[in-house]
Amino acid sequence: MLEALKFIDDVSLNMGGGSSLVLNLSIAFIMFGVALELDLREFVTLFKSPKPVFVGIFSQFLLMPALTFGLVIIFRNHITLTVGLGMILVAACPGGNLSNFFSNLARGNLALSVSLTAFSGLGGFVLTSLNFVFWGNLYLDFYTSTANVVAIPHLEIPFWIVMQTIFIMMGIPMVLGVLFRHRFPKITLRIVVTIKRISILFFFTILGILFSRNLDNLFNYIFYVFILVFIHNLIAMAAGYNIARLTGLDRQDRKTISIETGIQNTLLAIVLLLNPEIFPAEMATGGLMFMALGYGVWHFLSGLTIAGIWSGFSLKPRIETIET
Repeated sequence: MLEALKFIDDVSLNMGGGSSLVLNLSIAFIMFGVALELDLREFVTLFKSPKPVFVGIFSQFLLMPALTFGLVIIFRNHITLTVGLGMILVAACPGGNLSNFFSNLARGNLALSVSLTAFSGLGGFVLTSLNFVFWGNLYLDFYTSTANVVAIPHLEIPFWIVMQTIFIMMGIPMVLGVLFRHRFPKITLRIVVTIKRISILFFFTILGILFSRNLDNLFNYIFYVFILVFIHNLIAMAAGYNIARLTGLDRQDRKTISIETGIQNTLLAIVLLLNPEIFPAEMATGGLMFMALGYGVWHFLSGLTIAGIWSGFSLKPRIETIET
């Protein structure tokens, strides 16, 4: 596989002018919409029995990055440095709003899913930053010290810049969304479903545009990228389900934690890649971007498939309302 991927970093993907600004605004809007769904009463209920929440946080923010690191070490002789680093970046990202959608379709614990998404937005930006910096730099050190690969200059991932970027894009919109819901509950009731649909549309529109601009380059490597994201996503979902099973959670919670572990906010990964203070421009458009785009497309298909299986292919979400 390394022979097939060795030129992937020579590919300059066309991200389009103004992509960073559009992505920043889109993620902010998506996280604002997620916050509109948060009901503090659900948090009270969940934290009376906090075990599912802690298992979900452990699975998403500790187990997923650790397993990914092990995976890229196993594949180290078959992938390039940036491809492995891209997998770690994806694993460090929090769950996206699609995880709520799929948990709903799969008849999982929607309150748990929303709570884990809220944690990702309000506090997970610290864990996301720590995970990417820790596992990313560990992988860089391991890769450059391995005798059978060509050494490269050390790339230091800046923790404070990563955390600041994530906080601005996710933390602030989440706080504003919670405040808006508290201050304007009737308006929130009228707009929350529409904003949810628009945010999901944003996600697919952005991925679709980026994908269409780079069809030729993507198709040259799509088979190998597909293999990697398929294995990565499968391991994530299986790990989430089994850690929930081993800790004695019921099937509804298992489904939710599996989805939360396997569905990642890949738009956030793309935004981080477009930040020149974090990644040099020549590094951000190769294997790193391929893995972020590839996972972003694949996890939708896998999420839809697993939700269909768990719901008996009755892919109609439950109706959730906000009580005023």
